[in-house]
Amino acid sequence: MFAGLKSATHWLHPGLGLKRWLAALLIGLIILGLGIGLFLGELFAEKALALAITPILPGWSHWGLAILIAGAGTGLAIFSIYQLNKILLETFLPENATVAYVAKQVYHRQRRRRQGPKVVAIGGGTGLSVLLRGLKHHTDNITAIVTVADDGGSSGKLRRELGVLPPGDFRSCIAALADDEALTTQLFQYRFRSGQGLEGHSFGNLFITAMAEVTGSFENALYESGRVLTIRGTILPSTLDDVTLFAEVDEGTRTRKVEGESAIPETKLPIERVYLQPDEPHAFPPAIQTILNADIIVAGPGSLYTSVIPNLLVTDIVKAIRASTAQKIYICNVATQPGETDGYSLDQHMQAIEIHTQVIENHLSDIKGGGSTDLGLAQTRPTSYLFDFALVNNNLAHPVPTSMNLQPVPLTAPQGSGYTVIAADVVDEQYPWRHDSDKLARELMAWYKQWK
Repeated sequence: MFAGLKSATHWLHPGLGLKRWLAALLIGLIILGLGIGLFLGELFAEKALALAITPILPGWSHWGLAILIAGAGTGLAIFSIYQLNKILLETFLPENATVAYVAKQVYHRQRRRRQGPKVVAIGGGTGLSVLLRGLKHHTDNITAIVTVADDGGSSGKLRRELGVLPPGDFRSCIAALADDEALTTQLFQYRFRSGQGLEGHSFGNLFITAMAEVTGSFENALYESGRVLTIRGTILPSTLDDVTLFAEVDEGTRTRKVEGESAIPETKLPIERVYLQPDEPHAFPPAIQTILNADIIVAGPGSLYTSVIPNLLVTDIVKAIRASTAQKIYICNVATQPGETDGYSLDQHMQAIEIHTQVIENHLSDIKGGGSTDLGLAQTRPTSYLFDFALVNNNLAHPVPTSMNLQPVPLTAPQGSGYTVIAADVVDEQYPWRHDSDKLARELMAWYKQWK
């Protein structure tokens, strides 16, 4: 009995929003009781009710009978409400769920998410959506800053034909942050398999593109699309400029320039550097503001040169990250990516990010002109890094199939590397070349609590 009462006190946690409705219920019952009391008073005055009850409860005063009846009615109402809620919730709760369990779940999902840390996640592609899918269970204060350099598939077609920013990565992030990843989200991700002009397009891409026409801007389209799917967070582009990603790849005897985000990994050649044209895109102001107000800034996971670094080629984005007081962490991919990071270690990922961002910040002329410049991962090691921490997977018990031509990213870093390595089990055991959303989000939140 006492254990049950102790469990029930979990419902009194501040922030659940229950006490106000319990108070309203009590006031409503009191008002109802007053109305009934007036009616009963008339019955007592006419002796009708007294004559009916007196033989059952002889010697009771009118006050005693009133308290007894009111207590019985209130108890019946509370018990009925409890039973009704129990019946309604049994469908959604695990077996043997206690009152304490239900209260803790409500407490965790509502109050703790609302008061969760302000997380800014920078990237694009599948990797960013994997992170967001796990983060939304820990905080509602999420902002995803997404690259606009995508030029492949459905996004590329819409970009070339209609002049809109590529919606594909934004669509995936909206779906990942959706409150209910059920039918509506599946519809948003649905890709047409046939139909002239429709084949290859996803419904979400078309929806965002149409919304941009209706609302007058791409950023409004993102907001309205997120509202339709009731997402937990905000999704912003790093820039609204129409930019193209270029790369210089090493052919052995010479350096070749490659145009287009989708074409870069297809060369299967070592990447020396990537850059944007136009070379000084304007950062989207709300993205700058969220970075400066963040508690955590995360880059990755995702394609290093075509999803993560393109955001960091926007000068003001990098300046805002350096100026922010947030904890900053890079989430390294579980496995290397063919055509981008073949044979890369964690340290090479970190060096590539730092060298590109330092070049952009210093406005070096060679990044603008298109002349061949080997940024050189073998150059002198940077003394400081944009991201002070690097999270890397350490669970290698689930090998990647050899047919995929992937290798796990080594988690070691040289002595005095200038950043702190966080090694943790964040791998998806079913698909051991990528992250597990829930594991990754839990490790990120645990790291933040430890270091804040």
